[in-house]
Amino acid sequence: MRKIREPVVSGQFYESDEKKLIQSIEQCFLDTRGPGRIPSVIKEKKEDVKGVVVPHAGYVFSGPIAAFSYYELAAHGFADTFIILGPNHTGMGSGVSIMTQGEWKTPLGVVPINEDLANRIAEGVIDIDETAHLYEHSIEVQLPFLQFIAKGKKFDFIPICMGLQDYETSKETGEIISREIKKTGKKVVVIASSDFSHVGFNYMSTPPSGLNVDEYTRKQDEKALEKILELKPFELVEVVHRENISMCGYGPVTSMLVAAKKLNAKETKLLKYGTSYEVQPGSSCVGYAAIAVY
Repeated sequence: MRKIREPVVSGQFYESDEKKLIQSIEQCFLDTRGPGRIPSVIKEKKEDVKGVVVPHAGYVFSGPIAAFSYYELAAHGFADTFIILGPNHTGMGSGVSIMTQGEWKTPLGVVPINEDLANRIAEGVIDIDETAHLYEHSIEVQLPFLQFIAKGKKFDFIPICMGLQDYETSKETGEIISREIKKTGKKVVVIASSDFSHVGFNYMSTPPSGLNVDEYTRKQDEKALEKILELKPFELVEVVHRENISMCGYGPVTSMLVAAKKLNAKETKLLKYGTSYEVQPGSSCVGYAAIAVY
């Protein structure tokens, strides 16, 4: 009997009803903060997308920003396999945890894990450990978007949850991923799930005098975005620590950049930046970015 990982944030971060979920994802694409149109998978050859950065908050807040990355994936022919790297919010499990068996369920159906590739990636700092994935949302919330843009096309994925996000750990993770991608002969895309700065009352982070939470969030995030867009993974980790940028998934982004560079990535594009303040102005703010690496 196949192992099924049941959804844990269905009904919280996204709709639990299939029809309502499809409608909400459509709205993310059509939203004024989104791409403005529904994507279609393009079959002709374009430059390959090696990786993307995608936020992982509730769809009402970050869904339209995430939609830009998924629109780009559709526009470049989708992929056979997606390796999804997310931060560990729960503290459970190993420092870098991979699931190598089973399927993940969402209201739109099940998505199988690429067990062969996952088992080959599970080495070095990457441990086989399901406990980190039991209640973690950062990877789960990406699957309905992938299922939506796939339009029935079969694909599989590999979930990797990162509690350790230091440069050496992130670098080794990215190097293992890139090495194994090269061996597949298939189209594999690395998705780095990350929100950016968390500022304000909810996060016990007060902006400097004279700046509101939205302004400070944007100023902080510009420093991290600069390093990502320059394809500088080491400098990204460095600036996050030096400037105290409260970016929750800088490790996954660093690993994706390392892997993408090993796969000969040469170009980056900031598809969209936004904040939760645009949706709900108040005493707190979170930054979101959609980025593609080619």
